[in-house]
Amino acid sequence: MERPGTTLLMLGSLLLVGYVTDWLGRKTPLPRVTFLLLFGFLVGPSVLDLLPDLHRAWFPAVTDMALVMVGFLLGERITRDFLKTYGRQVIALSLGLVIGTAVVVWAGLIALGVTIELALILAGIAPATDPAATSDVVHELRAEGRFSKTLLGVVAVDDLWGLLAFSLLLAGAQVVSGHGFGWAALLMGLWDVGGAIGLGLALGLPMAFLTGRIKPGEPTMVEALALVFLCGGLALWLKVSFLLSAMVMGIVVANLAAHHTRPFHAIEGIEWPFMILFFVLSGASLNVKSLPAVGLVGLGYVGWRAVGRFVGIWAGSLACGADKNIRRWLGAALMPQAGVALGAALMAVHRFPELRESIIPVVIGATVVFEVVGPALTRLALYRVGEASGRGRGDDPGSEGKGGQSPGEA
Repeated sequence: MERPGTTLLMLGSLLLVGYVTDWLGRKTPLPRVTFLLLFGFLVGPSVLDLLPDLHRAWFPAVTDMALVMVGFLLGERITRDFLKTYGRQVIALSLGLVIGTAVVVWAGLIALGVTIELALILAGIAPATDPAATSDVVHELRAEGRFSKTLLGVVAVDDLWGLLAFSLLLAGAQVVSGHGFGWAALLMGLWDVGGAIGLGLALGLPMAFLTGRIKPGEPTMVEALALVFLCGGLALWLKVSFLLSAMVMGIVVANLAAHHTRPFHAIEGIEWPFMILFFVLSGASLNVKSLPAVGLVGLGYVGWRAVGRFVGIWAGSLACGADKNIRRWLGAALMPQAGVALGAALMAVHRFPELRESIIPVVIGATVVFEVVGPALTRLALYRVGEASGRGRGDDPGSEGKGGQSPGEA
């Protein structure tokens, strides 16, 4: 039986870790995301097993709340001015990233002797990026400039193309395996994307109308948090992408609302405690026992996905004439992969239960690698292109107590 106060003790301890990771992130080459993941892994079931079983019940809810806020804040980036300046480049790079990653992973796994249907499924999962880890490294370093804006723009868009690519490749795997044309997979993908866009528009329009008409401060925070969580809850209920729904809602608010920065400041001011819990619990959920089961297929998936990121960005850069910094470093900055990939893997297993033991260990094992190494590569890329200021969140005394600069003002 759980002792009284255990839940509050756990919450307080995990939140205090956030202060330590800020300091470590400034003093070492590793970003705070990596430290939070490693801390979660250390205190989780795979090593010390210090967290009560309650964390398993918390993790889904914390994940949903954290990622829906990340999606909303990413939406602030996609304004008319941004699209006018970077739109063609972001679309070319994100399409190149998704297509290049999928093609390289598929061809590489086929060369290793993997069956066509398994190669198609893993190729459909590979393009997914972890928006939370990537955007947090940018915000932690207060990175500013063309590279940073392009990076966050690609992160905001690539999961849209990734969901479509996954649906097409899953349908293709069903054809190859003799399960029919895969209309169900195609319809699922169209509903996931189309339904998410529709929901984001439906909630974004009234939110844009309310913004500026509600008193700043606590009323704005309540309004913003209520609508963001409402968006996430409805998306889960309707079984559409809550990340995409929240992003579309943010785009609508950023482009149509008067005083549109208010809700984004409000969400960013409350986001970081949720992110601490999300990353620590993500680390606790990583299972090191899955690594030995990965084998050659898992190593191939990790290696070919890394190659595919660079190939895809290189191809997209040629198409849009991107500068050398983007050609050289954007692929490295887009390595993190986590929740979206695991969600796709679970959907694939639902269609191919006989491949469960081949898909799940590979994706979980790859998540361990990309979540630990990926944020460090994002940080390295931002320093290499000269856009990292090196300041942690909340260091700026002019941040008005809202947790630092808004993503839309970076």
